[in-house]
Amino acid sequence: MIMKRILIIDDENTLSNSLSRSLEHHGYLTVKVHSKKEFHQLNTNTVFDIVLLDLRLPDGNGLELMKYIKEKNQNTQVIVMTGYGSIDLAVTATKKGAFHFITKPFNIDEIINLCTRAVSQSLLEKENLQLRSVVKKQYRFDQIIGQSRPILELLEMIQKVARSSSTVLITGESGTGKELVAKSIHFNSEQNTGPFIPVHCGAIPKDLLESELFGHVKGAFTGAIKDRVGRFKMAEGGTLFLDEISTMDLSTQVKLLRVLQEKEFQPLGGDRIIPSRARVIAASNENLEKAVKQGTFREDLYYRLNVIPLNISPLRARKEDIPLLINHFIKTFNKSRVHKLKGISESAMYYLCQYNWPGNIRELENMIERLCVLKENEIIQDRDLPKKYLHYNSQNIHPNLDIPDTGLDFYDTIKCFENDLILKALKKTRWNRNQAAKLLKLNRTTLLEKIKKKGLKENNRTFIDDQKYSILP
Repeated sequence: MIMKRILIIDDENTLSNSLSRSLEHHGYLTVKVHSKKEFHQLNTNTVFDIVLLDLRLPDGNGLELMKYIKEKNQNTQVIVMTGYGSIDLAVTATKKGAFHFITKPFNIDEIINLCTRAVSQSLLEKENLQLRSVVKKQYRFDQIIGQSRPILELLEMIQKVARSSSTVLITGESGTGKELVAKSIHFNSEQNTGPFIPVHCGAIPKDLLESELFGHVKGAFTGAIKDRVGRFKMAEGGTLFLDEISTMDLSTQVKLLRVLQEKEFQPLGGDRIIPSRARVIAASNENLEKAVKQGTFREDLYYRLNVIPLNISPLRARKEDIPLLINHFIKTFNKSRVHKLKGISESAMYYLCQYNWPGNIRELENMIERLCVLKENEIIQDRDLPKKYLHYNSQNIHPNLDIPDTGLDFYDTIKCFENDLILKALKKTRWNRNQAAKLLKLNRTTLLEKIKKKGLKENNRTFIDDQKYSILP
């Protein structure tokens, strides 16, 4: 076990020596200095876990020194030592980041106890920093998979939005990844050290949603046997994600509007006004403009939420991203399995790229996870796919294509049609380019150029580029 380092900064030699002996007896390594000057003469690379700091030094203010220590290493815990006459100064020090303060004279056991608690606090803070680093890595922008124009434009917008603290409204069908986008914004913003608090409005009974959001005081209603902190308070300093916002009842909408306008809220049944310091990101799979016209959603709230609108295209409108997503999910699920799935065949990939995915990315992810469980150490073939993914009408390339209320990208959709037509012709002719060109009534050279441009290859039976997206290593 690594011994913890403690720095003692006090001009009283007797006290410093006594502290040093006792702490070393309890397994700590100690260093003693008696002034700010001696402190600054220490090796700057030495990191201390704990600093015992006397606030009254012969050559300066201990508060200034504490600020310097915390700026140099935020994880160092500072315990301030002070006489009875400077308790106010010690209280100020704790407000500015000191772990605790202790008044002289003190019992040595008190210091040992404080050091033990400070070490635990330091370990907890290190774990939290590591966890935040892992979470931030998990929600990097490159975790939003895709190379289609809608996705590239979305990523560009997300990076801009993350730099602001404005309210965001994310729209898109169920399963398109609205919460992932919200988390990417949060964990790449200045609020990333604060909490990300999701609220699925549609899953909470309407008569309980107000209490869930704003909290309540004891006795506010039948069953309120104690005070409850609401999600707005929980999200302080971070982000509150309101999913399925369209399901919120009108009375709660009024109170949400007040929070967005006044930056404050009132717990249910209480009279205390609490400031709101959380960024709000809302999401909806419904057309809120239509809901406004129908009278089920407040127009003023809609405009307050829609400061920065982000729309996520459905998967059927960006089918060129499907191979990327499939291989991403296979790699992800393989990490947690002893037996790895080797990849997916061209024919299986072909059918999955024809399907319109009404459940979007969530449906695709669940299907790939199921196949990873059932097809250990194998390559996914078309015969392994559930029947609904194999129902494909060759006379109607996209029989179920629908234009969503949020719209779709015309050129990317046309590109999908073109990919499908070429692949269908190649499959029908067993990759005979001459016959495929005749079927499509194209010049052979034109077809070859399109095949090359799109990266369609017969080897390994894959879409796009073999090394990046086909059979996994």
